[in-house]
Amino acid sequence: MDSMKMVTSQPNVFLFVPNLIGYARVFLMFLAFYYMTDTEMYKITVGCYLLSQLLDAFDGHAARMLGQTSKLGAMLDQLTDRCSTLGLVMALGLLYPTWFLFFQCYAVLDIASHWLHLTASHYSGATSHKQIDLSANPLLYYYYQNRTVLFSMCAGNEVFFAALYLLRLRRSHCGRYSLFRTLVIVCAPVMVLKSVIFSCSIDCCCKEHRYCGY
Repeated sequence: MDSMKMVTSQPNVFLFVPNLIGYARVFLMFLAFYYMTDTEMYKITVGCYLLSQLLDAFDGHAARMLGQTSKLGAMLDQLTDRCSTLGLVMALGLLYPTWFLFFQCYAVLDIASHWLHLTASHYSGATSHKQIDLSANPLLYYYYQNRTVLFSMCAGNEVFFAALYLLRLRRSHCGRYSLFRTLVIVCAPVMVLKSVIFSCSIDCCCKEHRYCGY
């Protein structure tokens, strides 16, 4: 009887506030995907996409503030980040066929680096993928441990791809030095630097675990 009371008194992780935010992010992501190829609905597409990305800054904060951290939340957060970016990059590959190979390579680099990083963290016994050994790679450590840098890099990267999307759909109405073109130019170095960080993550994981038997 006591054991039954203990089971029923356990909090429902599916109803944690951070996870509810995560569900909202998933809904917004799919809503953006639905309208992504509709040239008349580009405002809704970008609005839903960027709002989904912006909420990423709040779910972690809510988890720490409310003491509602969970493995489900961490997995949902990572999957939503990867899938949303992948969906937009796939659409950009169709909108910019000349650059299709670039978008393919970026998607592969993004998925591969994060998968290797999470797998390496799991096998090393780390409680979080953000726990990076400073001696292994200072760049990765600074990227993950400095929240301002992490937010700025992620925001700049998402704005780059969103601006590319808007620039293509609004090309007939935009001047040569439009806002979207300026955002692409300004945020392009952020995208390149983040790609370098992805490469460093792959290199770090391979070097650190090259002798492991998994």
